[in-house]
Amino acid sequence: MRRLLLCLSALMATALHVALADEPFPAHKIIGNTYYVGSKSLATYLIKTPEGHIVINSGFEETVPMIRAAIESLGLKLSDVKVLLASHAHSDHVAGHALLQELTGAKVLVMEGDAEVIKSGGIGQYLYRDSRWRPCAVDRVLKDGDEVKLGGVTLVAHSTPGHTRGCTTWTWHESEGDKHFEVVVIGSPNVNPGYQLVGNSDYPTITRDFNQTFEVLLKQKCDVFLGAHGDYYGMLAKYDQLKAKTEKNPFIDPEGYRAYVELKEKAFRKNLANQQAQQNKK
Repeated sequence: MRRLLLCLSALMATALHVALADEPFPAHKIIGNTYYVGSKSLATYLIKTPEGHIVINSGFEETVPMIRAAIESLGLKLSDVKVLLASHAHSDHVAGHALLQELTGAKVLVMEGDAEVIKSGGIGQYLYRDSRWRPCAVDRVLKDGDEVKLGGVTLVAHSTPGHTRGCTTWTWHESEGDKHFEVVVIGSPNVNPGYQLVGNSDYPTITRDFNQTFEVLLKQKCDVFLGAHGDYYGMLAKYDQLKAKTEKNPFIDPEGYRAYVELKEKAFRKNLANQQAQQNKK
C-alpha cells in the first residue's frame, strides 16, 4: 500500500509538470551569451558560441517544439545546437532528449549515474519506475569536474547526486563589458515526496549523496543563480524586473543562491531526522 501511494504521488507530480510544461514562456537573455529558452515551469538554457550552441535540458518531448520556437524567436537556429546536457534524469528534463538529438545531431553528454537511465529511456531511475521516455544515445559519460568546451566557452560538470544518482550542477563564466560573472545552474537539491533517506535498499547511498551535494553547493561561488526549474530562482518575478528594465540585472543574485541552498539543506536535514525518528520507533 505504501509503495502504491508513493507511485500515485509521483504520477500526480509528473502530471502537474506536464500541464505546466505545455505553457510557453518568452525566451530572454539572462546575461552575456546565456539565454532562457524553456517553458514556464521547465527550465532550458542556451549558451551561444561562435561554433554553435550548448543546451541544458530538453523537457518533455512535447516541450521540444516550444524550445525550438524560443530559440528561433532570438534569431538563432535549432540546427546550430551542437551539445545537449542535462540537470538530472527525470522525464520533465530529459524525455525530449531523443527528439532534440534527432532534430539537431547534437552530442549528448550525461553524468555517470544518469547516463544509463537516459540511454534506456527511464529504466533504472530511483522511485519513478513507471516513468518512461524515448531512449537517447549518450555520446559521452561525464565524471565530476569534467569540462565541456565549445566555441571558447567552458562548462564544468559538478556531481551533485541525491535527487538522482547523476544529478549535475553546471557552472561557467560569463562576461558583460569588463565585468565577469560565475553562472550556476543547480541540478536539484530537493527531497521529493516518497524519497526514502533511511534504509533505502534501492538507493543505499542517497543520504550520503545529498550530504555531498550540499557540501558542493555551499562551496560554490555564484553570481548568476539559475536552476532546473525557474521557481528555484524566482524566474517569473525576475523576468518581470527584466521587462521593467531595472538598472540591476535581476539574475545576478548571489544572496538568493545562498539562501536557496541553505533552505533546501534545512529541509533535507528535517526530513532525514523525521525518517530516522520513525525508523527508531519500529
